[in-house]
Amino acid sequence: MKKHKKEHHEEHIDETWLIPYADLLTLLLALFIILFASSQVDEKKYTQIMAGLNSAFNGGVNIFEASDSIKLDDVSPSDVASLEQKGTGQNQALKDMINKEKNDMEAIKKNLDTFIAENGLTMQLQTKLTSDMLRITIQDYALFDSGKAIVKPEAQKLATVISNMLNMYPDYKVEVAGHTDNIPIRNAEFDSNWDLSSRRSLNFMKYLLQSNNINQARFRSIGYGEYQPIDTNKTPEGRAKNRRVEVNIIRNTIEAKTIVP
Repeated sequence: MKKHKKEHHEEHIDETWLIPYADLLTLLLALFIILFASSQVDEKKYTQIMAGLNSAFNGGVNIFEASDSIKLDDVSPSDVASLEQKGTGQNQALKDMINKEKNDMEAIKKNLDTFIAENGLTMQLQTKLTSDMLRITIQDYALFDSGKAIVKPEAQKLATVISNMLNMYPDYKVEVAGHTDNIPIRNAEFDSNWDLSSRRSLNFMKYLLQSNNINQARFRSIGYGEYQPIDTNKTPEGRAKNRRVEVNIIRNTIEAKTIVP
């Protein structure tokens, strides 16, 4: 009798691996949706997606049906009111800061204008308030001899007055800038207008700093040479206006035009 080899035939393929595989795919899909939602700023949308996922994993609405129901404009009136209130508060804080700076700058300008008028310095000093700064312009002959960078003794009183005012308003940075006309200078002390304007701004800034215990970290000096004229360099009068030192009190905020209505 022939022996027949016993053959084993598997009637069903083992498919138990499909269950964890399907679960893994579902979890990956959920992860990608959560990552996508988290990358958006809209917190309401993220909350709705999380609610949909929670419902799907707990036998509720299908996750894709939940996703279809999410809309960017699906925000309750209370949410809108909360966002508006938050924006209004931020705008009000910015408005208050701008108003404070405006009042500070106007006070400094008023005090300086009074000093200028009382001392007959209207031809030598001017003040101008802009959206960026309060600019104090001092003609060079009020501070220096021609072609020199040594501050005149009589200019020390002016430096003291400006410094005392700056010390009353410690929240603002100050730039001291030197400017020249376009006539080239070359002597034993200065090789160019760059050198002359830089030295003049630095020397006058030193006088501003030595009059009291003012915070020196607020200050910087810079020389612009002939490259930022305020008048023509074709006439003696225009060149005289271009030779100047500016003390710029820098504002910390932008004008109210940037505030959201």
